[in-house]
Amino acid sequence: MWPIILTITFTLLSGFGDAQGFTHASKIWHDHHFDWLEALKSALGFQLGVFMFWLALRYLGQIGIVSVEIQTLLWFGVTIVGVAILNGKFVQWRMLDQFISLGVLGGVAWLLFRTGN
Repeated sequence: MWPIILTITFTLLSGFGDAQGFTHASKIWHDHHFDWLEALKSALGFQLGVFMFWLALRYLGQIGIVSVEIQTLLWFGVTIVGVAILNGKFVQWRMLDQFISLGVLGGVAWLLFRTGN
């Protein structure tokens, strides 16, 4: 039971850290000037993300998820949802565009899952 809880926890923290990294990275160039504070926030987010991913990998292996494609799928799903939540614009999209984006995410998930060993 604990490996599953820790896998979920570290995967969520990994995706959240990387989502923070991507969100702050998009703000690094402000009015053609490099924003060092946003760069630092981005770097810290990515560092948190990669460290938490390494911890998640330990417990993913314990529960039998050793395929890099499946591991990536979990990270990608949490990260893209995290970016959408942090950005706040996803809910402003038209419903058709929301469904299309979920379909694209589902398609990527399908390909990663089907090609994983």
